[in-house]
Amino acid sequence: MRKKTFKGGVHPEEYKILTEDKSFEFFEPEQVVISTCQHKGKDAIPSVKKGDKVQIGSLVAKENGFFSVPVHSSVCGNVTAINNSLNFTGYLKNSVVIKSDSTKEKCYLEPLDFNTVTPEEIILRVKEAGIVGQGGAAFPTFIKLSPPADKKIDFVILNACECEPYLTRDYRLLLEKTDEVLSGLELIMRAVKVKKAFIGIEDNKPKAIEILIDRLKGNKSIEVIRLKTKYPQGAEKMLIKAITGREVPPGKLPMDVGVFVQNVGTALSIYDAVTKGVPSIYVFLTVSGLGIKEQKNLVVPVGTSIKDIIDYCGGLTSDAKRVVIGGPMMGLAQFDLNVPVNKATSGILVLSKSEIEEREETNCLRCGMCVDACPLNLIPTRLVRFVQLNRIEEAQQLNITLCMECGTCAFTCPANIPLVQWLKLGKQKAFSMKT
Repeated sequence: MRKKTFKGGVHPEEYKILTEDKSFEFFEPEQVVISTCQHKGKDAIPSVKKGDKVQIGSLVAKENGFFSVPVHSSVCGNVTAINNSLNFTGYLKNSVVIKSDSTKEKCYLEPLDFNTVTPEEIILRVKEAGIVGQGGAAFPTFIKLSPPADKKIDFVILNACECEPYLTRDYRLLLEKTDEVLSGLELIMRAVKVKKAFIGIEDNKPKAIEILIDRLKGNKSIEVIRLKTKYPQGAEKMLIKAITGREVPPGKLPMDVGVFVQNVGTALSIYDAVTKGVPSIYVFLTVSGLGIKEQKNLVVPVGTSIKDIIDYCGGLTSDAKRVVIGGPMMGLAQFDLNVPVNKATSGILVLSKSEIEEREETNCLRCGMCVDACPLNLIPTRLVRFVQLNRIEEAQQLNITLCMECGTCAFTCPANIPLVQWLKLGKQKAFSMKT
């Protein structure tokens, strides 16, 4: 049977073999730096001061208005500073620095009964726990779980694609925490009052597919959908199109076509928050690449520095070239290894010289390969030219703001033009014109 997919996309080398068979290990550093900016929206406001004693799960920053979520301590110890520290985006952000005392005193929320918890209680608990989307955007999950009354949700989709090369975090969660993830999906369905869910998973994960199908025998409300392995199959619009056939119109959201999408890691966080009272304080991530001595899948406290994680994995190899937060296609290269991971960090890649192909940029060949690859049917080469000429209004007319910066255009470009960087610049200029 032909596997479902979308038009466009690319097939980068996967490199998942480096970590796909490695179970999660827990690592706790001596100190964490917890940014109050863990999510899209307004930064949280620190609720502790220097010298305060905190426990695992203690509130350290409270939400700042509606579009914000609280932040909790990921270790037990003492607050040593509240200052501005670099985060992985390269910006200085207000942060709470905590030195761990290695004890395990906890301050969790009150567990709720899985069988009787109501939709309203689930949403409130997700908010109290500070849960954000772990697919990369870090959007406050309680807001996604609360669509307007006129937006009827027909389906929930659990995004298990993990289409970025190297990353195996979601794959390992499906293998090691299958029941918890599926229970989290059921809680999501209950929260948005939906009777049907799909699990979208690429066909390069046969072991996970087999386990899911076995667990869901007799379950008519959740269906596993095998998808063709192709990047960016895990993007919301591509996933919705492949599974339901519905297209999210330009400028609209999945809820506008009756679909709600959540990531595997987010489902697990919801389960833990509801049934165990655990706030969003741990990060499940893949550490991979040929530039690090030991590739691993790890569980670390929020606020752990990249440097501490790299050291725990044996350190850098002699030919390490670049450190990236996230995947190689959409991740951000880092210039300071002291930056901490946040709630939505899915991976740390250390790429060697052999993994980075550096070629000289030439003039556009007008080959159209970037146009063919773009999953959103944009014209990257023309958009970039408008940005280079500062003709932003014309770029807006060609929908530059719809670009999701997936990198397929740059990946296919034989002229080696940094298309994504130009598109990001153009989007920034377009948004600044609106404000």
